[in-house]
Amino acid sequence: MIEAARILDGLSTSVLIADRTHTVVFMNVAAETLFGVSRNQARGRPLRELVADASALDAVIERALELWRPYSRRELSLRPIYGEEELVVDCTVAPFEDSSVSSAVVIEMTDATQHQRISRETALLTQIGGSRLMIRQLAHEIKNPLGGLRGAAQLLARQLADASMREYTSIIISEADRLVALVDALLGPGHAPRKELINIHELLQHVGHLLAADAPAVTIDRDYDPSLPPLRLDRNLIIQAMLNLGRNALQAIGQGRSSSGRIILRTRALTNVNIGARRHRVVASVQFEDDGPGVPEALRETLFYPLVTGRSDGTGLGLAIAQDLVARHDGLIEFESRPGRTIFTILLPFNVPETSEAS
Repeated sequence: MIEAARILDGLSTSVLIADRTHTVVFMNVAAETLFGVSRNQARGRPLRELVADASALDAVIERALELWRPYSRRELSLRPIYGEEELVVDCTVAPFEDSSVSSAVVIEMTDATQHQRISRETALLTQIGGSRLMIRQLAHEIKNPLGGLRGAAQLLARQLADASMREYTSIIISEADRLVALVDALLGPGHAPRKELINIHELLQHVGHLLAADAPAVTIDRDYDPSLPPLRLDRNLIIQAMLNLGRNALQAIGQGRSSSGRIILRTRALTNVNIGARRHRVVASVQFEDDGPGVPEALRETLFYPLVTGRSDGTGLGLAIAQDLVARHDGLIEFESRPGRTIFTILLPFNVPETSEAS
């Protein structure tokens, strides 16, 4: 057994042995790292004390025992109680008979979190092109009749002698102007981003003050990495992208409670990050975390498409525009969400991207 344990410790794959009651008998070094707990602490404890919701893993174990053959499940979501982040693993459970524990199972887990992240980012980058085209087509279709509507209202105003009636045409003209301004924002700037060296925290502080003014009852905490160097950014574009994410967080909190909530503005430097097919040595991570109800499951795959919204009064444009503005800086917005904790992360590269393909 000692020799077998030494062999299992040499594997990069996480291996656990559990008895028929799903109690841990053994875990190798890789499993210790994955679950954030030592084998001595885990031994004799049921899996439900190591994983926040062990129902999916329990179901795989029971299925393997029922069939009495190896049973696999790809991209199984796990949230280790002693770990920091939710994991995605490819899991295989194989039953066996052992004199010391009677019926038992060997659980093999391969961390698929990074693979899923790359796949999700590739899908997001593909969405950006389609969303940008859809937004531009939609904007052009709206802008053309708005000009005619405004002109007709002006002509009508000249024919009206009653001043009170001209108030209605003034409303039509002002609303048409407002919609034209919105359409121009959808079409985006007609020039390349005007980049300059900027401290990202300066922009984030500005956005934080605006969010605090919008919702005084919401607590806005800041968790900054002061070592982040300046980035080359277009100030106005990035402020708009961050403001869209921040207001999205405020609206999500409003769905979950009447008055209070919490948003965390967080910055970090990440190394060796792939954004699509490009590898960056260092990227800035700017996060907006809220404690709202989370992104509905039905919207997760299409969240950054224009006109996709989970609110009855939403336009479905804020996230699509934010993703487009960040993409103009060779960056990306991604998210992770569960009830009580949703994080939208802006990834902005510091350096010129390398040409190597994402693995």
